[in-house]
Amino acid sequence: MTRIKLCGLSRPCDIEAANRLLPTYIGLVFAPGSRRYVSPARAVELKAQTDPRISVVGVFVNATPETVAELLGRGIIDVAQLHGQEDEAYIRRLRTLTDKPLIQAFRVDTAQDVQAAEASGADMILLDSGRGGTGQAFDWELVRRVRRPYLLAGGLNPASVGQAMDMLHPFGVDVSSGIETDGKKDMEKMRAFVYAVRGKDEMK
Repeated sequence: MTRIKLCGLSRPCDIEAANRLLPTYIGLVFAPGSRRYVSPARAVELKAQTDPRISVVGVFVNATPETVAELLGRGIIDVAQLHGQEDEAYIRRLRTLTDKPLIQAFRVDTAQDVQAAEASGADMILLDSGRGGTGQAFDWELVRRVRRPYLLAGGLNPASVGQAMDMLHPFGVDVSSGIETDGKKDMEKMRAFVYAVRGKDEMK
């Protein structure tokens, strides 16, 4: 079954919608420059409202390992996603502070980007375009031969995710702007995305 991550949730109504749909993951963005940013205090509230069957992923951009580990250690998030310029030394340092799962995101522009992703020491990789949350897809041909499981992001929405699954068969799919209207999460688009993914899985 294809894992689903609904990212960039920031309001109680977003959590309520996710609880009805039960994706594998939801994402809370801790990057201060993002319009989807949530503070640690707000994240505590959102986590408390989240169905325990859903894993909460914290998305970070060049935060200190100590900051990431603290949120994991306090149980505010279950998984950390590294979406900046974090390198293998950073991951090794973070491993000394936490044993929780780590996802490393990679911008995919070239075959070399794919090679770097496959060599990552993180538990899982996420293949994206740009800085994330832009709604832009990258050249999917670049990742046809990726051997390790990955989350596919960038340009996905209820209309395009089925094509992506048919072409790439990713371990999981990650969506943020593709389930928004006017910059806010849209319950109907969230539902349509989840149903599109699960409908494809049922056809396999």
